[in-house]
Amino acid sequence: MVLDSHADIQQVIDDFIQTSPENTMKMDPDEPSWDRALVGFSSGSDPVFESFKEHVGEFHFTPAEIFNLEFPDNPGKPEDLTVISYILPHRQITKKDNGAEDFYPSDRWVMARFPGEAFNEALRRHLVKSLANNGIDALAPTLSAHWKIEISPRFSYASRWSERHAAYASGLGTFGLCDGLITPVGKAHRAGSVIARLKLEPTPRPYTDHRAYCLYFFDGSCRSCAKRCPVDAIVDDRHDKKICWDHAGGTCGAYVKKKFNFDGYGCGLCQTKVPCENGIPKKLQSR
Repeated sequence: MVLDSHADIQQVIDDFIQTSPENTMKMDPDEPSWDRALVGFSSGSDPVFESFKEHVGEFHFTPAEIFNLEFPDNPGKPEDLTVISYILPHRQITKKDNGAEDFYPSDRWVMARFPGEAFNEALRRHLVKSLANNGIDALAPTLSAHWKIEISPRFSYASRWSERHAAYASGLGTFGLCDGLITPVGKAHRAGSVIARLKLEPTPRPYTDHRAYCLYFFDGSCRSCAKRCPVDAIVDDRHDKKICWDHAGGTCGAYVKKKFNFDGYGCGLCQTKVPCENGIPKKLQSR
């Protein structure tokens, strides 16, 4: 397959989701973590990536910065690069299970996070390899040796490449009160991205406001994610990442270790049993 169109990239992703044995929750009976993907594209020269240095941190890479660290002997110009971003929405049964919880994550939610994210990593690698087989240089930023978690003076925990921000740039969604990305297939998902030396038409961004799909920021009518948070990490119009991580990584991390006997974590209560769980709230769909 020659990879030179949106449809080609979508097909590579869809086929891997449907056929890879790594798409498993490793539960009994076995079931997949994911069954579809939403895919978007953005140009490496899009000014929005420069804006992330202000809104995430100066340490956040532009596509060209991390691409050229990975390919120093054959650097790419920003305009010659495309960011391929995708969303893996949680399956309905996973969301239903987690929506029934009020403190710890459900079993399916944990297993969609671990080993579900292991499949996400495999999908990133598969997409990079598929592009390489077509003579196209590519990398998955979060799998790069140059990627790491940073501490932002303004926003606490952050990273040198944010999958959610790449998805925002690629027209796939906007941020909500709890900082989750609200997409046409909902807020309960995992995200991934690959940067390729490939010119593809960017996906239009049907929004100008980075919080356009959040009911709270639209008219103040919703604080469902704040009500779902078991540790009150969403105060006023701010998500306290430290309180959130202390619960998800600390309290729930210990719970996952004890129950499942592996090092993991998770919560996701703010992503389920909320109006944006499965899509953009109806009130905002025509905006």
